[in-house]
Amino acid sequence: MPETTLPVFLVDKLPPMDSVIFDGEEARHAVTVRRMRVGERILLSDGAGGLVRCVIDGVQGGRDPALGLQIEERWVEPPPALRVNVVQALAKGDRGELAVELATEAGVDTIIPWRAARSVAKWEEGARGEKALARWRNTARAAAKQARRAYVPPVLEPVTTRELVTLIEFADLALVLESGITERLTDLTLPATGELLLVVGPEGGITDEELTTLSDAGAHTVRLGPTVLRTSTAATVALGALGALTTRWN
Repeated sequence: MPETTLPVFLVDKLPPMDSVIFDGEEARHAVTVRRMRVGERILLSDGAGGLVRCVIDGVQGGRDPALGLQIEERWVEPPPALRVNVVQALAKGDRGELAVELATEAGVDTIIPWRAARSVAKWEEGARGEKALARWRNTARAAAKQARRAYVPPVLEPVTTRELVTLIEFADLALVLESGITERLTDLTLPATGELLLVVGPEGGITDEELTTLSDAGAHTVRLGPTVLRTSTAATVALGALGALTTRWN
């Protein structure tokens, strides 16, 4: 298991040697913001389960900050047997980014933006949509570092309802969160392994037509509890419940 007291820095590829010079933007943050010192330890992560624990044996400041590192241990954090992939409806303002941040901290495995009928944000094709998607991806990356996760959840391209139907058909279990539904998450028999798809609607809710379409594709519509949750917090609450109800937190 990763050492939760050590700061995590993301790299594209873990160093193959036991002695390495760590530079680039992450190293700049370590030197100028975190003010890391010789003798302190850090974790390098490739965001895909690979981790190395290092001790700092040199610090270079100036215009090109860098750390000299000695690698002490390498390991791979195994992925959960049951993966939870959240389909998050596009939300206005920063609520979508908040949803991504909280879900990442709660352990989501993949995030899929959804162009729901009542989504205020549309993410039109082109530069504006690409910029919005980049913000979600940057948010997931930062939240994974903050939570000291071995995995950075990928944020995929946004899907339409028709494309969501295909994802539901291939999932081992698909759940749609909706208030006012009799069936609760705790009423279901949850799989121990495989791919679970969790669908969260927009601020205005999922339309009746969308609910029918998703249910016809095989999704189960459930509620979490007696209260109505915001679109920015629903996935996080569900991930917590799934962590306790399955082996994900074991």
